[in-house]
Amino acid sequence: MTNQAQTRLLLALWELGGAKQEVNKGKLHERIKSKDKKVADFKDIFAELEKKGAIAISKKGYSLESPQGLEVLSEGLKSADFKFEGTIVGTWAANALVRWIGEMDGAVASTSAPTNGIKSGIKSYDEFQKVTLEVYDQLNRNHILNDLVPIYRIRREIGDRLSREHFNKWLLEMQENDILQLIAGEIPDMTSDKREDSITIPGAGLRSYAKRLS
Repeated sequence: MTNQAQTRLLLALWELGGAKQEVNKGKLHERIKSKDKKVADFKDIFAELEKKGAIAISKKGYSLESPQGLEVLSEGLKSADFKFEGTIVGTWAANALVRWIGEMDGAVASTSAPTNGIKSGIKSYDEFQKVTLEVYDQLNRNHILNDLVPIYRIRREIGDRLSREHFNKWLLEMQENDILQLIAGEIPDMTSDKREDSITIPGAGLRSYAKRLS
């Protein structure tokens, strides 16, 4: 049941354009509510998806994080357990599934497993710098972050393409080279995992945001 509700939520967020821009909370709430389910019933699911890095939550809305959110949605739709509850499926859900099949399914597969089912790793500082700046620009543009991009979002976007140690080392190197400035500051809705996925500079403390200098 939890998987069905989670997948329905992610599908609704994707259908509303959440992979490209933030979706107003009220719009998503209207999509996921049903005769048997209230928005409050999804509280734990929202929290779990945010913890996984599948969605981002602000005071005003929700965003579907790429690629993690798309991968979780794809896995949910492919699950043998997934089905819509009740006898009537909303038009939005049927149309969203048609769009997903046509537009996204192949794209997710190629993104998550480009070479023999293995996601390509980042093997050098130069490659890391290029990827990090691309991720920074994408997040800054899509989520209107005003040139202050949370480091935890960058780390989660890059994912397991390199070790946490290399991410920390090379991100600090980008600051030393005046490419990024790492800035302290409290992140809204700060959690222990967001703090862990930020970066702590020995002797200087926690840095939560990155600002592009060049």
